[in-house]
Amino acid sequence: MRDRRQPVTARGIKRMAWLALLGCAWAGVAIGEDWRQWQGPGRDGVWHETGTIDKFPADGPKVLWRVPLSNGFSGPAVFENRLFVTDFVSSGGDDTPDPGKKSELSGRERVHCLDSRTGKPLWVHEDECDYKISYPNGPRATPTVDGDRVYTLGAEGRLNCLKTDNGEVVWTRDLKKDYEMELAPHWGFAAHPLVDGDTLYCVVGGKGSVAVAFDKMTGQERWRALDAASSGYCPPTMIEAGGTKQLLIWHPESLNSLNPETGDVYWSVPMKPAYEMSIIAPIHYQDYLYAVALQGTSMLLKLSPDTPTATEVWNGKGVHPDHNPPLVVEGNAYGIDVKGHLRCVDLKSGERRWESLATAPHGRPASSATGFMVRNGDKFYVMIETGDLLIAKMSPAGYQELDRAHILEPTSRTGNRKVVWSHPAFANRCMFARNDKEIVCVSLAK
Repeated sequence: MRDRRQPVTARGIKRMAWLALLGCAWAGVAIGEDWRQWQGPGRDGVWHETGTIDKFPADGPKVLWRVPLSNGFSGPAVFENRLFVTDFVSSGGDDTPDPGKKSELSGRERVHCLDSRTGKPLWVHEDECDYKISYPNGPRATPTVDGDRVYTLGAEGRLNCLKTDNGEVVWTRDLKKDYEMELAPHWGFAAHPLVDGDTLYCVVGGKGSVAVAFDKMTGQERWRALDAASSGYCPPTMIEAGGTKQLLIWHPESLNSLNPETGDVYWSVPMKPAYEMSIIAPIHYQDYLYAVALQGTSMLLKLSPDTPTATEVWNGKGVHPDHNPPLVVEGNAYGIDVKGHLRCVDLKSGERRWESLATAPHGRPASSATGFMVRNGDKFYVMIETGDLLIAKMSPAGYQELDRAHILEPTSRTGNRKVVWSHPAFANRCMFARNDKEIVCVSLAK
């Protein structure tokens, strides 16, 4: 057989180097940054990708795809060109969004897996589910993706571990049944599951089991901890402070730091929000911990650098959101208050620097007004409840809006208005946002 190998010329070497460089560049564009859980890679609302827009195109946002979806408050998660999102299909009952009562509704909770590049459905997992919760719109918790597994938590406490490639069930648990809870929390199970190492952490409820650690591979319980009349809705949060890892669990009676290996309590501080609405994960910034809720509930704690202990700096100041987390940037907290006022607060003093109604629905205060903020470089993307996406810059000097565009129709109901109450995902220079009718992919690439 004739030897087909030829000497490699200098021109050939240059061409191969150029092709390799081009391939790496395209690979970077294709892969981008995953958004595999609530609030992104670090669960901190920070999106690190570059090459994103400051203004929308003249003819409006570039929509790459739209896919039908049913009801739900849960946000999407994106991992390796797969998107995971949950919803609820009702088969009958009372879906009145009344904060004072639990409505009964029958139907199916679903987990969808889509190709994040095209929106093509890849698989669906379904569970029959009867709701008896307030605002029975659908699942609340965003899926958590960990390699070849995705963890989902339904509004009535069904915890699933599914294979990401085909939706096959690895294991499942009924938290309400397993932990002897007669009813789900008033607004349903909502605390986004957390994976750290080989452990899955969940906020559950029941006697002595507000916090539960599971083996992420098998679903077997490793430990349970804390007792309270209600578990609340705040996701478990992992920080490193005082020379060790600390698992933060905030239920409606106190904010607690646990040893993540054993569940033993390092420290506990009383913190009782109105209506048992411990919702927003405490924010770790330098050696401080910032926790907030509606109606004046807020606290700044100083964390010891040497031991897992905490001391109070101030309480009752700053911004007081309903369920949308603020962001802390360079010592300033930016958040949307329960009536829709966007505020900047000096973190160490708790004093307000400025406020604006730019993020309020139609520029007017409203009860439980909501907007979800993500920081990307020196700008913020803010998805407000009217379905508008805002692009803005914020600093202690004030708010500067760069652009805004309408993305989704508000479909969920609260009081006398319709809202979008779902945190978007940001990955591959795109935003993925949903309402109760569809999920949409919008390009944010320059």
